[in-house]
Amino acid sequence: MPKKSLLTLALFITPSCFAAQTLIHAGELLYHADKVPLTKQTIIIEGDKIVGVQAGFQQATKDQTLIDLSDSFVMPGLMDMHVHLQFELGPENDIEIAKVSPELAGMRSAYYAKKTLEAGFTTVRDLGSDPQYMYALRDAINNGWLEGPRIIAAGSVAITGGHLDSSGVHHEMLDKFASKTTCDGPYDCRRAARHAIKYGADWIKVAATGGVLTDRATGTGQQMEDDELNQVVKAANSMGRKVAAHAHQEDGIIAALEAGVASIEHGSYAGKKAYKLFKKTGAYLVPTLLAGQTVVEMANNSNFMSDAIKEKAIRVGNDMKGNFFNAYKAGINIAYGTDSGVSKHGTNAREAVLMVSAGMPAQQVIKSATINSAKLLGLEKKLGSIESGKFADIIATKASPLKNIEQLMDVTFVMHSGRTLKK
Repeated sequence: MPKKSLLTLALFITPSCFAAQTLIHAGELLYHADKVPLTKQTIIIEGDKIVGVQAGFQQATKDQTLIDLSDSFVMPGLMDMHVHLQFELGPENDIEIAKVSPELAGMRSAYYAKKTLEAGFTTVRDLGSDPQYMYALRDAINNGWLEGPRIIAAGSVAITGGHLDSSGVHHEMLDKFASKTTCDGPYDCRRAARHAIKYGADWIKVAATGGVLTDRATGTGQQMEDDELNQVVKAANSMGRKVAAHAHQEDGIIAALEAGVASIEHGSYAGKKAYKLFKKTGAYLVPTLLAGQTVVEMANNSNFMSDAIKEKAIRVGNDMKGNFFNAYKAGINIAYGTDSGVSKHGTNAREAVLMVSAGMPAQQVIKSATINSAKLLGLEKKLGSIESGKFADIIATKASPLKNIEQLMDVTFVMHSGRTLKK
């Protein structure tokens, strides 16, 4: 082969072919949430990917970096399918409308993102933030400019006066905060979905029903009409996007599932008819028990909520846990989600504790936060387990969360795409 051809070939050999490897010695390894944990395993990482898992503690060469987790429980990075990285619910929220600029809220979201990553959540789906600032944060993390979890960012489509539309301020402020993706009627909602995708949305979020934190006494039943839901899903799917539907009461859950959404958020009052549709469509329930507990605590122990919000918070929040157990026993797909932002960022693992206390086995909870969440995102070939070819998203705890789920609240090691962020 001519020298010029050899040089050309060399230019196209990727750096990963010669990348230094990292070895992780895992004392106990849950490489896949459907499997039995293994002991004394070596994970081999090259660049941002896992290239192998071998039995025993393999000796590192002088060109390999060794991370010793031989005294730890090692597992895939956790995934939270419902977060709001730009805010935290509290008594100062009304004041912040006047004092905190969108730019500053965007900067604060970087702080919340890092807290989330340090808690062991290496991938999140943000379901409702000021979109351009969230897309910028997503892209900055992807470019390696900021430390945070991989973000799948949704654009919201809201009907006038419904949940996700502005509320709780005087009329001039309502107009100011109204989104260009607020819509009425099927064709306008189709336009809104396309608008959100045009400007960067990875997913679309709709509110099929009323919501607890909408500052209007408009209930938690169905609000977005069937034809509006159908057109949002059709428009999203035709452009390669999935739809998540906020829904509390069963009428709205059923309407959203019949329209073809990929996930139901909260699903507080799902019943037998909804369970059949979950199984028929393959949609996932994202239960957000932590949000329910948080709003009940705030309603009972603080005075910043309006009467309309308090009534919904106490009623829905108290009902969520028991109804979640019924959904789990019905055998529907469940993906992990906290609604963090309602609760404090970085406390995402409290959801796991609540799910176990509601009756879901610890290993199934971990499955919901790994394999199931990856499948919901359509990223199961890249995320959700510690296997060759997948991103090196790896966390560790000192003891097994299969035996004590509260171990997830004290993650001692975090690796995201091959980069060690916490050790």
